[in-house]
Amino acid sequence: MTSSRSRHLVDPEVAGFLELFPTTALSMETLPAMRARQLPLPVDPASVDSVDLVKHTIPGPQGAPELDLFVYTPRKGDGPWPCIFHIHGGGYVGGSAESIEGILRPLAAELDCVITSINYRLAPETSHPGPVEDCYAALAWVFKTAAELGVDTARIGVKGESAGGGLAAALALLARDRGEYKLAFQSLTYPMLDDRTCLGEQHPYTGEYIWTPHNNHFGWKALLGVEPGSAGVSPYAAPARAESLAGLPPTFITTGSLDLFLEEDLDYARRLLRDGVPCELHVYPGGFHAFDIAPMAVISIASRRDTRDALRRVLHPA
Repeated sequence: MTSSRSRHLVDPEVAGFLELFPTTALSMETLPAMRARQLPLPVDPASVDSVDLVKHTIPGPQGAPELDLFVYTPRKGDGPWPCIFHIHGGGYVGGSAESIEGILRPLAAELDCVITSINYRLAPETSHPGPVEDCYAALAWVFKTAAELGVDTARIGVKGESAGGGLAAALALLARDRGEYKLAFQSLTYPMLDDRTCLGEQHPYTGEYIWTPHNNHFGWKALLGVEPGSAGVSPYAAPARAESLAGLPPTFITTGSLDLFLEEDLDYARRLLRDGVPCELHVYPGGFHAFDIAPMAVISIASRRDTRDALRRVLHPA
């Protein structure tokens, strides 16, 4: 890895991760190759023995195509289980529910819960509001089908990473404002919340690796269909645009100190607390975007552990 402005701040145990996953500049020309590189993560055979996976084809939003929803259910017990409604990341332009089976299967087993994972439509082929409306349609299906799924509707919450964290936050706002379904929590891992991060002065040390200002601009423009920072952007596209965060469910946020989303995530946590929403925030020094994927680094293990512990508290309250 070449010398850089923030290299000295990278946690040494995750630095090698950057050699395995070099930063690439997204464009309409490079997007197909980026999507093609997103291979499924390996699946632990033990989790296959303890958790069932069923792929459901469910109705999409009115006038939109059907959606694929992956449902992970523990084999032990017969419910009702709490449920994590999971939304995958990928900068709004990539990723898939299929590719993260290796993460979600063992998580369902460890937390003794149902996990659903939605394949929402990607930008730029589908811009806002398509992706968040796909998520809302899938969330509605989970609530309406809860009895058949063995899910306790009082313990359904949303979780996502990066763009999935942004969609999870947007979905929580949409659920609050429509008033049809009450969420128990939101768990946001380095969430992509604010298109206006593309504007103004760049933080001197964030956003150098994995998800850069260039890629951020590409992802937001693909989702919004207009330049990031434009007037009138919906809070259901960029949750940081919401005038009030009051009434949202208890929130858990993690990010890295070198992540491009650091300051927007800090500000979202501050606003949640100011609006009376319980919020737990963790910032991991030396962590860049997606640092928690590194399997053996101490800060990665800590991030995954802290997230699991927070989820366990809301999924299985004393």
